[in-house]
Amino acid sequence: MTDARHDADVAFIKSLAELLRENDLTELEVKRDYAQDDALNVRVSRAAPAPIAVPAAAAPVLAVEAATPAAAAAPAPASTDDPAGHPGAVTSPMVGTVYLQPEPGAPSFISVGSTVAKGDTLLIIEAMKTMNQIPAPRSGTVKRILVEDGGAVEFGSPLAIIE
Repeated sequence: MTDARHDADVAFIKSLAELLRENDLTELEVKRDYAQDDALNVRVSRAAPAPIAVPAAAAPVLAVEAATPAAAAAPAPASTDDPAGHPGAVTSPMVGTVYLQPEPGAPSFISVGSTVAKGDTLLIIEAMKTMNQIPAPRSGTVKRILVEDGGAVEFGSPLAIIE
């Protein structure tokens, strides 16, 4: 009977996460009482796109102040922030692990310089043991691939640049 409730709780949490995504919310907290001393407290949250951009803009200012004696260090933070702000950047719709090929040893979905059509698979993100194909939002040429095969990505992180 505990396993059935556990499965129901997992389904409940998944539905909360889906509500969060569908309604563009950043946080949702729910308390579910089962019995007098038995309850489930769930808080589902994600980073909002706007707050992610604000700290990124503030970081180069601090880095420039700290790097005033060494002028070579100042351009580095600006170049790391450049991909996310690029108009052709394709960002991650979820947290997970990136795979550039459909299976180990197979050719990559994309490479720098390759041409993609809108809807073509760019890469796969594994989240909760589910392989999610990430489609190209527009047609164009792949200018940069910003992730490594097998690397972790966060929601909103840039994956590739298509121009």
